[in-house]
Amino acid sequence: MSTVQQEQIVALLEPEIEQLGYELADIELNLAGNGGVLRLFIDSEAGISLDDCAAVSRHVSALLDVEDPIPGEYDLEVSSPGLNRRLVKTEHFERFAGSKVKVKLKRLVEGRRNYKGRLVGYDEPNVLVKEGKQTFAIPFGEIDTARLVPDV
Repeated sequence: MSTVQQEQIVALLEPEIEQLGYELADIELNLAGNGGVLRLFIDSEAGISLDDCAAVSRHVSALLDVEDPIPGEYDLEVSSPGLNRRLVKTEHFERFAGSKVKVKLKRLVEGRRNYKGRLVGYDEPNVLVKEGKQTFAIPFGEIDTARLVPDV
């Protein structure tokens, strides 16, 4: 999915989802051949139930039918972000401070592309990750993916 297309979908759906009392935590759009999938990951402080996903799906489906931001046919899936959720917004890096994370960069920065450690937080413009006794300041704009690593 192009960044522009992702931003358009977020701009369309995020206010509607927030109005329903949920956070749009992440989206994935995979279009292939005759169809594809738009996945919306929603969250709330109370957690997410199957009924929450169904309510958001009904509401968003109607909006997508009217606005039609995605060409062709696709399936809409709505779920919770899960235990190994992606961190995509600066607020996520603040909210999940203290959690274990894996961060992969878009390219080598100071000789490294991967980090795994404890999330310290977000300090504009960097995400802070502690590995052992060392804390790394990772430029937010250089992050390709960041995920929570569940404590098991």
